[in-house]
Amino acid sequence: MAINAATLEAVGRRIESLWPQLNERQRRALLGVEARELGWGGVSAVARVAGVARSTVTTAVAELERSDVLEPGRSRRSGGGRKSTTVADPGLAAALDALVDPATRGDPMSPLRWTAKSTLSLAEALSASGHPVSDQTVAALLRDAGYSLQANAKVREGRQHPDRDAQFRHIHGYG
Repeated sequence: MAINAATLEAVGRRIESLWPQLNERQRRALLGVEARELGWGGVSAVARVAGVARSTVTTAVAELERSDVLEPGRSRRSGGGRKSTTVADPGLAAALDALVDPATRGDPMSPLRWTAKSTLSLAEALSASGHPVSDQTVAALLRDAGYSLQANAKVREGRQHPDRDAQFRHIHGYG
């Protein structure tokens, strides 16, 4: 039995009007409900009307039938997505620590550790040693390891000579 055109138009209007306000999980729920209501042939019809893959609608119907699919507030099951850089490259943290350790500053007993090396130079050194990584990732790894990114700062010690300009002129042979 074929689904009549008026029914498909009504499904299309509902999907079109709700689609922009829904997140990914809610969109799948809408597709699944519409396909289930249409019965036999509903998955293909809803996929065609919504302009999505048939497998998306099939997954949506299956999610409606299972109650334990997703935690509240999530659009996807846990475990998906790109793995963290330390999981994808287990030697990365050790390689970064080996590069940073000689330039680590701060009191070893203090929780604040910092390095004067730039994240860009660390990223280039790691990439050259077989651990391709960006400077933003290096900054995130350093923060996670308890480092504070610091730049060298001149520490003012003592008083300056009253005629400092004359000192420099003498050094450079101008006077």
